Amino acid sequence: MRKHQKALVLDTSAFISGFDPLALAEETYSVPEVRDELLDGSMAKTRFDASIETGKLKIIEPETKYIEQVKSISTKVGDIGLLSEADLAVLALALKLKEAGLESIIATDDYSIQNVAERMGLKFIPLANLGIRYQLHWVLYCPACGNRYPPEEKVATCINCGTELKRKPIRRKPVKRKT
Repeated sequence: MRKHQKALVLDTSAFISGFDPLALAEETYSVPEVRDELLDGSMAKTRFDASIETGKLKIIEPETKYIEQVKSISTKVGDIGLLSEADLAVLALALKLKEAGLESIIATDDYSIQNVAERMGLKFIPLANLGIRYQLHWVLYCPACGNRYPPEEKVATCINCGTELKRKPIRRKPVKRKT
């Protein structure tokens, strides 16, 4: 792999929004979990499969160490509960490719992926939306009694009063566009 060679890592939203790896000069990558999130018979899944068959899209399963790093950072920023297995794998693959010396860029409209990518120092490009303007740190809270929960907490209702929990940012930092 050449230093500074660009590698685009595609998440599910890239295929849904019509992103076509066959039309690009850059190397394109994704993970098996993305295919699982695409609807059978959809144009997005057809585009995904055609890109693999032509060799334009490379499917790589990132190692557990990268998944664990992503889980740790997404827990710290409070997005762990909003990231699917495919989202975690996409972030982990981008991290793996970056460590291999590639300029890894995630093509995604998913705000949680963008938020975690920003925290990890990974580049991203939004497709159908403008992308995030702030890197956020989240907290779960009860709107009734004010009780706070760490973002990795897997509860939907307050243990004190039973009210449905909400999520709000506790810190925000402006994003510097890297692409």
